[in-house]
Amino acid sequence: MYGNGRSKFSIHQNEIEDLWFKSMCFRLLYISARQGVEETSSEGSSSDSDQDENNIKNKILAAALPFVCEHGWTKHAISKVFIGYPGTTHGLFHSGGAELVQYFYVICNQQLGEVLKTRSEEIAADPTKRKEPTVFIRDAVELRLRMIIPYINKWPQALAIMSLPPNVPPALANLLTLVDDICYYSGDRSVDFTWYSRRIALAGIYKMTELYMIQDKSTDFEDTWQFLGRRIEDASHVNEYLQQSGEVTQVAKEAVTSIHYCEKYFRLELNKQIAVNFNS
Repeated sequence: MYGNGRSKFSIHQNEIEDLWFKSMCFRLLYISARQGVEETSSEGSSSDSDQDENNIKNKILAAALPFVCEHGWTKHAISKVFIGYPGTTHGLFHSGGAELVQYFYVICNQQLGEVLKTRSEEIAADPTKRKEPTVFIRDAVELRLRMIIPYINKWPQALAIMSLPPNVPPALANLLTLVDDICYYSGDRSVDFTWYSRRIALAGIYKMTELYMIQDKSTDFEDTWQFLGRRIEDASHVNEYLQQSGEVTQVAKEAVTSIHYCEKYFRLELNKQIAVNFNS
């Protein structure tokens, strides 16, 4: 303990509060966006047309990925696939390279989710295959990061594109989906404070490791995987400390307060968006 009676972990309480507030905003935004997509997909015949359009877009984006290494995450890479499609397909991609990055994020998350689900089913059938949660999480993060290796030279461009204000919400939704899947299949079924703390910590670890990876020149990114292992070990120690101390209750109360105000804010913003869409 320090002279003021606070532990070394309490010094950064303001940073913890800020991180919690932002993370709750991100999660509420993701939930709202997902609900909006589900509602849209259930709307009569117009949704059938939208589905056909999405299918065409996905086929074009999938075919454009091989051109990323040469042309980057750009509309130019997408345009390489337009041959054989009607000229109107050019108008489907309003965001250009951002839609290509978004597509890649989504399919990688889906592929990882399928792998983790299969592993989870294998463990359920044969408990001897069960790994420690930290090992399971480390392996899952490494597997997901390995999916960007074919595009590693162009990945800084992808990160820059998704950091632009219009692209931040889908980027955060993708990150939240990723960490939620990893935590769930690692065995986390908690419904208390730890549900949030684990996902927030893992999101930070994933992004830190991703940034480390794009600068890593070691063979098979060995330095990156060691960096990842150290970060997960550090997070595990911090989580154990919070669980064993009285601070976990206080942080949880402050998190709930943040969630309350954040939810009110996003409800207002969502209503504004609905009004804009209705009047347009």
